[in-house]
Amino acid sequence: MSDTEWDLRVQLAAAYRLVDYFGWTELIYGHLTARVPGTDPHFLINPYGLNYDEITASNLVKIDVDGNIIDETPFDINHAGFVIHSAIHMKHSEENQVVMHTHTREGMAVAGTKEGLLPISMFSTTFYKRLAYHEYEGPSLFLDERERLLDSLGDHKAMILKNHGLLAVGKTVPAAFLRLHTLERSCQIQVDAGAAGTLNTLSDNIATKSGADRDAFLNSNADDVGQLEFAALMRKIDKLDPTYRD
Repeated sequence: MSDTEWDLRVQLAAAYRLVDYFGWTELIYGHLTARVPGTDPHFLINPYGLNYDEITASNLVKIDVDGNIIDETPFDINHAGFVIHSAIHMKHSEENQVVMHTHTREGMAVAGTKEGLLPISMFSTTFYKRLAYHEYEGPSLFLDERERLLDSLGDHKAMILKNHGLLAVGKTVPAAFLRLHTLERSCQIQVDAGAAGTLNTLSDNIATKSGADRDAFLNSNADDVGQLEFAALMRKIDKLDPTYRD
């Protein structure tokens, strides 16, 4: 195994531990995947049946876009996760190297509304006119949905799977995680604000300007998006439980 792949495994395992830390898990479901550098379209996915706090760099499963397990492992994979993530990894875009998909309570609540994500906070303006939506077709078990998932995502870096959950992509694990964190926080704020009173939706002009300013800030140095934040988070989980590095 190359040093590059091992470093990627460590970062992805850290992301799983962080999803657990933030309370974004739904039992053993949901997936974070990363394309392994190289010419072969292989990517890493969580072993089916493990809690997120049990995932380590070494037990991540390497598969191809057809769902075949590449390296020897005692674990299997979740087929629904394979369908969603392989659809995006099949598209050889630099922005699609890492894919993160969650089923959080707040994310699914917003995904279950007709309006979707509204521009009511600084965080949500990040995705104003920059967010894709995909219609719910039932559990993602069939390969023919992959092309429709790709069509729905288009050139966007985040997507709401209607009546299902949230999805974010990135060139790196830190970039994808920062986008997922921002999208999760946006949904949490919308649900909380709706429970507190009437939503104060920003005007199109302000939401557009805020979104452009935040996009310029987050992507001011594209290769470093999320690096500082993710490094700080890795230091946090290193103190809590560094076994993700195993």
